[in-house]
Amino acid sequence: MLVEVCANSVESAINAERAGADRIELCSELAVGGITPSYGLLKTVKERISIPIHVLIRPRSGDFTYSDVEFKVMLEDIALCRQMGVEGVVSGVLHTDFTLDVARTAALMKAAQGMKFTFHRAFDWVKNPKKTMETLADLKVDYVLTSGQGKSALEGLALLRDLKRLFPNVAIMPGSGINEENVRSFLEAGFEAIHLSGTKFRQTLTLPPPISMNSASFLNDDKLGVSNFETIKAVVDKVK
Repeated sequence: MLVEVCANSVESAINAERAGADRIELCSELAVGGITPSYGLLKTVKERISIPIHVLIRPRSGDFTYSDVEFKVMLEDIALCRQMGVEGVVSGVLHTDFTLDVARTAALMKAAQGMKFTFHRAFDWVKNPKKTMETLADLKVDYVLTSGQGKSALEGLALLRDLKRLFPNVAIMPGSGINEENVRSFLEAGFEAIHLSGTKFRQTLTLPPPISMNSASFLNDDKLGVSNFETIKAVVDKVK
């Protein structure tokens, strides 16, 4: 079984390799489901580990429907991955009605030609998972990362088994909540690959900071925070 670790830092990537993982998915900001890592992070990780690196191509948190400009960013990031010689990318696009954006997903795959392509957990939002998987199989994606549309892969195991049986040409990669206590369920079910972060939190400060830099109001799946023209202009007009 291939073990993929979702690594969010240089330390995480090194730990994954030392622990025997087969490859990493490199990303930032696990709290929002991951976004594309910086050039500096990717370059430094590539210099320090020898196992394959797959890079998350997701320009922001929130939903999986992107503007033309955001999609251009995604294509530019894939071009950078190609230039840096990474082994794969992890991405995907939906429409706002939770159906697969076939054209844009195909365009991402074309841009990533020669690298492995994983369709990520946007799959867990689609209305008709079996029909969507049929399309992804036709597109010839290499992997689909999914929890089986459950809150955890264990909860979604029934759908995961069905997808594995129905679509043998796509590697169904269970992910979400996989740990040492439940991983044998996926091994015994015959899955070729699993995905986990293996995250544990380490105390870094001896005292709590005076104010928090986290903002729960910014954590939205169905809303996008954008610097607002009118709000900024009103402030500029007051001071200029």
